[in-house]
Amino acid sequence: MEIEINNKTYRLVLGFEIHLELATKSKMFCRCPADWFGQKPNTLVCPICLGFPGCLPYPNEKAIEFTYKIALALNCKINSEFYFDRKHYFYPDLPKGYQITQWNRPIGYSGYLNLLSGKKIRITRVHLEEDTGKLIHRQGKTLVDYNRAGVPLVEIVTEPDFDNLEDAKEFLENLQLIFRKIRVSTANMEKGSMRLEPNMSLAEVKPDSSIDLPDYKVELKNINSFRFAKKAVEYEIKRQVELIKQGKLPDQETRGYNEDKGITVSQRKKEEALDYRYFPEPDIPVIRINKQDLAKIKAQIPELPIDLAKRLIKTYSLSKEKAVILAKKSNLAKLFETVLKRLKSSPAVKQKTAEKIANILINSRVKLNDPDEIIKLYTESIKPASYDKTKLATAVKQVIANNAQAATDYKRGKESAIMYLVGQCMRILKGQAPANKIKELLIKELNQAK
Repeated sequence: MEIEINNKTYRLVLGFEIHLELATKSKMFCRCPADWFGQKPNTLVCPICLGFPGCLPYPNEKAIEFTYKIALALNCKINSEFYFDRKHYFYPDLPKGYQITQWNRPIGYSGYLNLLSGKKIRITRVHLEEDTGKLIHRQGKTLVDYNRAGVPLVEIVTEPDFDNLEDAKEFLENLQLIFRKIRVSTANMEKGSMRLEPNMSLAEVKPDSSIDLPDYKVELKNINSFRFAKKAVEYEIKRQVELIKQGKLPDQETRGYNEDKGITVSQRKKEEALDYRYFPEPDIPVIRINKQDLAKIKAQIPELPIDLAKRLIKTYSLSKEKAVILAKKSNLAKLFETVLKRLKSSPAVKQKTAEKIANILINSRVKLNDPDEIIKLYTESIKPASYDKTKLATAVKQVIANNAQAATDYKRGKESAIMYLVGQCMRILKGQAPANKIKELLIKELNQAK
């Protein structure tokens, strides 16, 4: 996305931080239930997740396994030995006054995810931490629910590799499908288990079409839908364009998105790493995973949706749109391939069979599970339409007689005239004969009359 401002060209520079709550039974460093959504406030808490003095954290093994699975699915390099860090900041939703996270040695780093176009989106890091509590603003007061505090949270950080919103949408939707496919999270955005934080700026484009990252970055916090993420970035682009037009550099800051007004609002100036005073968590020792356990985790990762879509396009020449729809619902893709394997030896199979089967599965208003039922629907769809040949012959002669000029035009080489005659026949027959048969008989009659 390139924008002209004051006779200069600017390009959108966009990256994401994605926060994902893991689907573990218990919290990250205690045994309180992790399924906090909809529960009575402050009922799923204990001295550990509330940060009481003298209470020691002990890591959730399943959360660590899930984080490795995410890192492997995103083609990351792996740290088989890692430790946790303390990140200090003082907000009411953080009971301890610091967050246990990973800074110097994340579980995964230097990964990537390829889009269907082949464009590579680089993954900077995948690290594991604990979630904060939830602030509730009501009647001029701010209340705190600590049920969410301590829930296992994975943060996936991308490089600023997006220059348009279409690629960003595809990437984020694929991430959500991956998380669900490998069964590490519900990734339910309405319930806050997957939250998006776009990081964006506008960079001036050089004469050689390259850019340097600008001296600012705006982070848009905790957006809970793809649609709102798009709207927030679009509004922020307009806001930054206006500032640059005035000769101002946008501030490096954190902004929130007001869904009701459709605007972003400043929350605070953007912190740097030094502001968080990171240091290794003294109460949790270094954690190591051996090669055998890492191999077991990797073996659990199935074919991912984006890889499935690519294979459907390559193997069956499906359109991108149909391949993506099937890949989003892997049970449909499995059914699709089962049907095609059964039809392979059938003489009824034709060039566009894959597209027809995909159409049946995608457009059916009822749930289809039986391959035999789908094959029956397909067979019926390719049967020659039955029609009255006598009525067809009569209609063709009548149309030629009543449309002498069109018939003459066709005989003189005007190919488009034949389609007009086909339409007239269709009107007489009320659509009860296939257009290809009507055209075939019309051409035969007109050629005989030459």
